[in-house]
Amino acid sequence: MAASGNSNWFHNVKQAARAAMLGPQLAAFLPAVALGAFWFGGEGLLVLFAVIFPSLLILMGIVTQPAPSVNAGPTDTITNLPVRDRLIKSLDHALSNENIPDKACVVVEVDDFDNARKNLGDALAERLLQACSERIVGVLRSTDMLAYLGNARFGMCLDKSRRVDLETLIQLSGRLQAAFDTPFLIENVQVHCTLSVGFALPSRAPKRSGESILNAAESALQEAIFSGPGSIRAFTKGDRARVAGSEHSVKEILTALNEGQIVPWFQPQLSTDTGELSGFEALARWNHPDKGLIAPCAFLPALVQAGLSERLGEVMLYHSLTALKDWDKLGIRVPSISVNFSADELRNPRLFEKVKWELDRFDLEPSRLTVEILETVVAQTDDDITSHNIASFSKLGCGVDLDDFGTGHASISSIRRFDVSRIKIDRSFVTHVDTDRDQQSMIAAILTMSERLGLEAIAEGVETHGEHAMLAQLGCAHVQGYSIAKPMPFDATIGWLQTLEEKVAASTILPKRA
Repeated sequence: MAASGNSNWFHNVKQAARAAMLGPQLAAFLPAVALGAFWFGGEGLLVLFAVIFPSLLILMGIVTQPAPSVNAGPTDTITNLPVRDRLIKSLDHALSNENIPDKACVVVEVDDFDNARKNLGDALAERLLQACSERIVGVLRSTDMLAYLGNARFGMCLDKSRRVDLETLIQLSGRLQAAFDTPFLIENVQVHCTLSVGFALPSRAPKRSGESILNAAESALQEAIFSGPGSIRAFTKGDRARVAGSEHSVKEILTALNEGQIVPWFQPQLSTDTGELSGFEALARWNHPDKGLIAPCAFLPALVQAGLSERLGEVMLYHSLTALKDWDKLGIRVPSISVNFSADELRNPRLFEKVKWELDRFDLEPSRLTVEILETVVAQTDDDITSHNIASFSKLGCGVDLDDFGTGHASISSIRRFDVSRIKIDRSFVTHVDTDRDQQSMIAAILTMSERLGLEAIAEGVETHGEHAMLAQLGCAHVQGYSIAKPMPFDATIGWLQTLEEKVAASTILPKRA
């Protein structure tokens, strides 16, 4: 502490001396000093003054060199911004100082900048890059640090006064992207640009260092870029490297998604109380123009490995909501439709907004959409964005189904935390439940737990009428499986629903076991 105090005192003395020796007051006084030197000492004293004064100026120039700063260092020649090393140094400084609150790191990249460079040429592309940096600066506080990382990529170390939490960073990411909504005007040419954003909280980075948190933010940015222009991603400890499929299969899958070859088929879910339709689950099917119908197990792994889960989710949601509207137009009552959301989709900070916008666009009540998530997601995730998305769906009024229940070791606390409204009992507990006493005991225990938690239950993979009957007697409210119907294309649902309506009207509901 003493060394630090002496250093500050000496720095203050230097500043005061510099102000006294080099300030405008001395400049105004110089003629009088020179005249006095000549008057009292003659030419000799005047010459001595002429030698000593410049020496004093040189000496003070040396003395008054500024103190080293954490932000000192090289800058980029185009944007005049600090470079990567300075950003890492700033992050390191913040993370190593216990008196400074943790600083988050945000990294953005101008989407498809290489294409803009080809169209504009190098000179105008540099001007565009400068304009991009100015817009980013306009969003940040003066105390935030912005650095240029190369290849149209910028990194930010946020000021300590900002709250470092998920919601704040999502809002900041949105403001950064909104700053690019207005086209740039470069030499009377309008240029439209978008930003992909990745960010990392210090608590999520693998190591507590500037380089580690920057690498984490860049990893999140790569995930965002992979998801498409204008995406936002946060780094989580569960981030993993993607395994790319073959170029041919990726192109084929993309074509299938874009040309409507991959669409939902619908498997009905029935109420065991009334026998009426509870809803449909949307399941992906690929109707290949040459190979015919391709089973999900043959293409979903390659699709996931290619990073196309979110694109599939968009396609499935759109066609599922379209189906709901079409059933409504036909006067057919379909209470709800269940759509599966992958772990990658649930990590998208904008997922909730996208789904809500689609529901508004189709003019559908949120209660008619059920968000289906795997139990493994609930059991294993520590991702705040996933939790935020699921809770937002529940608050909006959507159903939340916990799929494959019993296989992922989800705790009761995690089920409550994720606002689950219904558990979906895995097929492994349903098989032979009509003849296996152990299976019956297991199902009864699951149903007792769900009832105590105020949750509904649906059994999937019900393949025989005996299983269906036993589940109804045990008190399972809903069932789904081949004993009811296989997944079917939209057109086939119309006739099937008409037949179901006739059957319900004529049938006797199975009594429950007392």
